[in-house]
Amino acid sequence: MKKLGKISIVTIIILMLTLPSVLWAGETLDSVLKKGFVTVGVNGSLFGFGQPDEKGAWKGLDVDTGRAIAAAVFGDANKVKFIPLTAVQRFTALQSGEIDVLCRNATRTLSRDTAMGLNFATVNYYDGQGFMVSKKLGIKSAKELDGATICVLPGTTTEQNAADFFRSHGLKWKPVVIEQTAELAKAFFAGRCDCLTSDASQLAGARAVAPNPDEYVILPDIISKEPLAPAVRHGDDQWRDVVDFAVLAMINAEELEITSKNVDEMLKSKNPKIQRFLGVTEGNGKSLGLDEKFAYNVIKQVGNYGEVFERNVGVKTPLGIERGLNSLWTDGGLMYSPPFK
Repeated sequence: MKKLGKISIVTIIILMLTLPSVLWAGETLDSVLKKGFVTVGVNGSLFGFGQPDEKGAWKGLDVDTGRAIAAAVFGDANKVKFIPLTAVQRFTALQSGEIDVLCRNATRTLSRDTAMGLNFATVNYYDGQGFMVSKKLGIKSAKELDGATICVLPGTTTEQNAADFFRSHGLKWKPVVIEQTAELAKAFFAGRCDCLTSDASQLAGARAVAPNPDEYVILPDIISKEPLAPAVRHGDDQWRDVVDFAVLAMINAEELEITSKNVDEMLKSKNPKIQRFLGVTEGNGKSLGLDEKFAYNVIKQVGNYGEVFERNVGVKTPLGIERGLNSLWTDGGLMYSPPFK
């Protein structure tokens, strides 16, 4: 009997190691499936990235990232709840479980990835910190800002980067710290500070909705690296994988020239890469604990990365941002997806 007991235990262990991982749904995915929607932390007041329009519909690149996650999980991009958060609130909201994922122009850093207990998914926007001033000042470079008052958000890499920049160049500055993104921009446009510093994309978003956009200029100086990415909590690898591959699905689709308009036709493709990616050949969905058509649902309902970029922040939008580093690797950019297999 003892021998049989040992055999049974060994058999159980072998079965546990060989059964599909989908049987062990992570805690976050279980919670999300149970409540029926994904709770996403977003900016709430940044045009082009996260902001409700005049009808209350959420729009922006980070918003579309959240919608892509919902499409991957539920097959429905609308099964998502957006929670507007300030820069100070965002990480606490994620750590406490108030949100399932943070899609709020958050920079991946060593301390956030370790001491804060966060895991970052694939970068959805490569950025860098810049400076915006009134054209009336006649300033051409940030090195001319000695003694200037600078509007800056607290609790961000922006604040530290600015301090490092002015100290390293022997310049004096006076920070004007305001927690709300929208209020900070209002303070700048009202003349409470000489300069607004933030990620260049945020500066473009703020200028796009300014009372007189043409009166302001974003200086050419870029003083930092800001890889912006969705973040989740440490300790749930499956949920991190789900978020990661929802973002990667948009990038990979652009590589494969699959769009929201041609994705149905692409289901008939004989290309093995496309068949695996769209779930015609099964396996990828099962590995993530999702439907085999998860990538199809993301592209059909949200679009590939190029579509999302151009729709929200591209050259034909008020922001007028060139792809630059956010181009595909085949076009000289940094957007690159691992194989879907």
